[in-house]
Amino acid sequence: MKKIGFLSFGHWSNHPAYQARTASDTLLQSIDLAVAAEEIGLDGAYFRVHHFARQLASPFPLLSAIGAKTSKIEIGTGVIDMRYENPMYMVEDAGAADLISGGRLQLGISRGSPEQVIEGWRYFGYEPAAGENDADMGRKKALDFLDKLKGEGFAQPNPYPMFPNPPGLLRLEPHSEGLRERIWWGAASNATAVWAAEQGMHLQSSTLKFDESGKPFHIQQAEQIRLYKEAWKKAGHQREARVSVSRSIFALVTEQDRLYFGQQGKGADSFGYIEADKRAVFGRSYAAEPDQLIKELAQDEAIQEADTLLLTIPNTLGVEYNVHVLSAILEHVAPALGWR
Repeated sequence: MKKIGFLSFGHWSNHPAYQARTASDTLLQSIDLAVAAEEIGLDGAYFRVHHFARQLASPFPLLSAIGAKTSKIEIGTGVIDMRYENPMYMVEDAGAADLISGGRLQLGISRGSPEQVIEGWRYFGYEPAAGENDADMGRKKALDFLDKLKGEGFAQPNPYPMFPNPPGLLRLEPHSEGLRERIWWGAASNATAVWAAEQGMHLQSSTLKFDESGKPFHIQQAEQIRLYKEAWKKAGHQREARVSVSRSIFALVTEQDRLYFGQQGKGADSFGYIEADKRAVFGRSYAAEPDQLIKELAQDEAIQEADTLLLTIPNTLGVEYNVHVLSAILEHVAPALGWR
C-alpha cells in the first residue's frame, strides 16, 4: 500500500481560463482542496515554495490553516529552499504549525534550485561564507534547522528575565516533539540522496534529477532511491525511512480530461540544463485511459521503490476539477496497482 498525496505549485494569473487568478484565490483554494482531499481519502497535501513568483511562497501560514481545518491528512512542502531561510525563525514557525495540526507536518527542504531572480537569497539578506557557495549555505542552514528541532537548550538565559525561565539553557519555542523525524530532503543527485540518509532525513525525489548515467529517468531515480535506502541502513537509524516521488498522472475518464491532457501522455523523458554546468533528465507525464495507465505505471521502477506518490496537480483549474483528477486515480488506478 502506498501513501498518495497531491503536490501543488500554487500558480495564479489573471487569465480567463484560470480559476486561480489572485494570490488570495490560490491560498483559499489550497485550503479547500486539502480539506476535500482528506474527505476522499488522500494521504497528503503538499505545496511547492517559490520566491519572486506568482506561486506559493510562505508555507507556514497555509500549513497552519490547513492543519486547523483537517484532522488526518499529512501536510507538507516539496520543497522549501533553505538558502532563503532563517533556521531559528523557521524552527518556531514549523513548531507552531505542527502543533496546530496535531503532529502531521512532513516538511520537505532542500539546498535550493534555480529561482526567478539571480541569487534571490541575497535580497533576503543572506550570502555564503568565505570559501562556500550557495548550495553549501543551504545545506549548512538545513543542518542548523535539524539541530534546533531536537529541542535541546543552547541559549544562555537572562539572569533578570521578563518571565521566569526553566532551569538550564533555553531552547526555541514552541517545540513540537517528533517533528525532527518528519523532515525530508529534496535530492537531485545520488550523492545528496546518500547525504540525506546519513542525516536521518526522508527522501523526496521529484520529476527531475541530474543526469548521472544517460539512462531513462525512472531507472536513474530508482537507482538513487536504492542508494538512499542502503545509506539509511548503513547509518543505523532505528526508524523506517520514507521516500516520495512526484509524477504528473492523469486518468482520462471524461471528455474534459482528454481535452486538457490527452496529448501529455504521448511525451517522453527529456534532457536539459537547470544549472549551467549540470545536465538534468526530466521525467515524462502520464495521461491515458485507466487500463493503459495502469500498464505504464507498473513499469515505472522508481514508483515501485517509493512508499509515497505525490501527484502534481493543475491547481489553476480549480478545486472541483482537481478533486475529480485525484478521485479518478484513487478509484480507477490505485487499486489495480496495489496502492490501495
